[in-house]
Amino acid sequence: MKSFEDLDRLVGAVPFDVVTHLRTIDTGRGSEALYRDKLPALLTSLADRARVASIEASSAIEGIVVENRTRAAAIVSGDVDQLHDRSEQELAGYRSALDYLYQEQWRPLNIGLVLHLHRLLFQYGATPGGQLKQVENLVVDRLPDGTRAKRFTPVSVASTPAYLDGLITRYSAAQDAGRHHPVVLVGLFALDLLTIHPFVDGNGRITRALTNALLQEAGYDVTRYVSLETTIARSADAYYASLLSSTHRWHEATHDPWPWLRYFIGVLAGSYDQFTALTASARSGGSKQDRVRDYVLHHAPEAFQIGDVRTALPGVSDPTIRLVLAQLKAEGLIDVDGTGRGATWSIV
Repeated sequence: MKSFEDLDRLVGAVPFDVVTHLRTIDTGRGSEALYRDKLPALLTSLADRARVASIEASSAIEGIVVENRTRAAAIVSGDVDQLHDRSEQELAGYRSALDYLYQEQWRPLNIGLVLHLHRLLFQYGATPGGQLKQVENLVVDRLPDGTRAKRFTPVSVASTPAYLDGLITRYSAAQDAGRHHPVVLVGLFALDLLTIHPFVDGNGRITRALTNALLQEAGYDVTRYVSLETTIARSADAYYASLLSSTHRWHEATHDPWPWLRYFIGVLAGSYDQFTALTASARSGGSKQDRVRDYVLHHAPEAFQIGDVRTALPGVSDPTIRLVLAQLKAEGLIDVDGTGRGATWSIV
């Protein structure tokens, strides 16, 4: 809520590098309708893969991992009747929360929606969801030596309902007013919700799920096709560092939101770059081997696995991907660390 008390002062002057990222985002948004008309099958495939990646990555950020990949896939698909442990229960719960937000009827944004998402997240476990925290909480970091350090103090139990209601009301009013870029406002909403920390557990996952929904509501659909959570998981240190910087002095409303907004908007701009690369690869023609080669040399992350290429190029088989990777390695263009599914490839 604090970020919305004086928006003109807080985010009226947007840093130049953030403006550049916002231009990339708006350009990407403008092309989404074209791709929906011309590449519907590709977008359906990308959406299916992004959904799976988002469920697994957002859970993994919180240390919730199902090591058996086949079983994890079955849980995400809803094909498992018996959930064995907390990780499996919460993976299934996040699937339910995210899928609920993929439906159009989730609107409007209100406290009831936030509580419902939390209830879905914990519906399979022993810990009840769907209620605001009843005990005071701290957000801490675990240091390399095993000790813990306080990152910030969330809003008190007594103040949480009013702060949460105020955040939703002010965010909605700011989006309706249209004075500030809608992506900036979504970023501020995420920052404030994480700082209010309305639940004992699940705050990060609820915030990330809502971030996807609010971006899509504002017309930025890229999170349907490219997993924002996967990028966050891969840059977790930067994610937490930016939050730490921007929550400092939040309670006094004298905080600096730009470390967080710079990170968040940069991640979203990168998602649009990735989306452009994926659609360009599909439109470029050429053989499947050519498409793999182009993606690896020009569009893949600095370090990638076969699964990343598979996600980027729907319809290209694993044997084809492995063949091209072997050729590129023989040419001295890429190198590999490890073997099997866990192998990580990188440009030389």
